[in-house]
Amino acid sequence: MKTYLVTGGAGFIGSNYIHYMFKKYGDDIRIINVDALTYAGNLENLKDVEDRDNYTFVKANICDRDAINKIFEENDIDRVVHFAAESHVDRSIVNPEIFVETNVLGTATMLNAAKKAWELPDGTFKEGKKFLHVSTDEVYGSLDDDPNAYFYETTPYDPHSPYSASKASSDMLVKAYMDTYKFPANITNCSNNYGPYQFPEKLIPLVINNALAGKDLPVYGDGKNVRDWLFVEDHAKAIDMVQEKGKLFETYNVGGHNEKQNIEIVKTIIDVLREELDDSDPRKAKLSYDLIKYVTDRKGHDRRYAIAPDKIKKEIGWEPETMFKEGIRKTIKWYFDHNEWMEHVTSGDYEKYYAKMYDKR
Repeated sequence: MKTYLVTGGAGFIGSNYIHYMFKKYGDDIRIINVDALTYAGNLENLKDVEDRDNYTFVKANICDRDAINKIFEENDIDRVVHFAAESHVDRSIVNPEIFVETNVLGTATMLNAAKKAWELPDGTFKEGKKFLHVSTDEVYGSLDDDPNAYFYETTPYDPHSPYSASKASSDMLVKAYMDTYKFPANITNCSNNYGPYQFPEKLIPLVINNALAGKDLPVYGDGKNVRDWLFVEDHAKAIDMVQEKGKLFETYNVGGHNEKQNIEIVKTIIDVLREELDDSDPRKAKLSYDLIKYVTDRKGHDRRYAIAPDKIKKEIGWEPETMFKEGIRKTIKWYFDHNEWMEHVTSGDYEKYYAKMYDKR
């Protein structure tokens, strides 16, 4: 039975990955989820798995060297899947230091702990161990409007926000460990994820929640910034396939082939909501493009991201399965069916509950 150490598993992508892994492997794996339970970490995301005998939650910060080393000392970890990161660009503009601390120093702590646990006296590493560092396409910077321009694994790094700079730095650390120590690792750089359990500061859940409440839908600048959208379960599958089939020391870009302007995303959500709501629902009358409000553009706002996932398809056989038209409907339905989850998140009730549970005063 393989033991997986998942960092940031109470967050959006991490929790979806855990659900995917249990759905695929059932009782044949063990997962240890390490999360500091910051505002974006929510154990309600994992209610369905918390009672499994092969699942363990550990509340710890990835910068806490003693806590992370203890986990490795007490468990024979086969795989590390490193999601834990501060990831919201706007927050990084306001407070860059916490992004450097978590994303750079936290990654260094994880690398050192895994190296210490897995390294043999001759400097090689125990067979079968692997560290996967989950990163972002934002490290590559911004593309122009040329539809034939894409990010490849060989694209030079050119980060423009404190967030993307911190992720680029963490990528470089992992690359350095692979080059210097032949540390058994891979890096994945993904495009924008969407789907269940996403914290509503991000575009899609924010627009869904605001639209249903009849609130303004803020759109940066002219709304024509382009992102490549990846359904989160497709991403989870890609991570698993890289862990099992990826060549050591390689980077794999994970993209969705779903390029959309931000304004397209907002209008699509309004259209789908209007289709899904009954005519008798009072919320439907408020749903219109008039809710869209253009606001001052984000500082250093990248114009376009687009990933070419050619390498991961060729070497591993992964490609996205969920096109945006299908994925956005799945996502909206999930939020419809989990209104209580959204209410807890937007009210902050989940933070109060887990603060009390873990004596976080």
